[in-house]
Amino acid sequence: MFKGRHFDRSVILLCVRWYLAYNLSLRNLEEMMAERGISVDHATIHRWTVHYAPLLLEQFTRRKRTVSPKWHIDEPYIKNPRPVAVSVLCDRQQW
Repeated sequence: MFKGRHFDRSVILLCVRWYLAYNLSLRNLEEMMAERGISVDHATIHRWTVHYAPLLLEQFTRRKRTVSPKWHIDEPYIKNPRPVAVSVLCDRQQW
């Protein structure tokens, strides 16, 4: 999938993930990579996103767990045997 690319696959995946997951512009990503010592153009990041986003989505959906039709309640309902005393303070206050 990453054969013949000039950059390491971790750099490509990092740029694509940050662009898709966070509200970053391509030029912001270019500056962030430059701060890390990686010289990459914003057009290159755009080409990576256009090329790899559908492929990554296909792999993620293939490996995603299926959702079971059964649902379990996390906390069971427990009935309180004693009645709860309600405060009458709110009736006495004047709004």
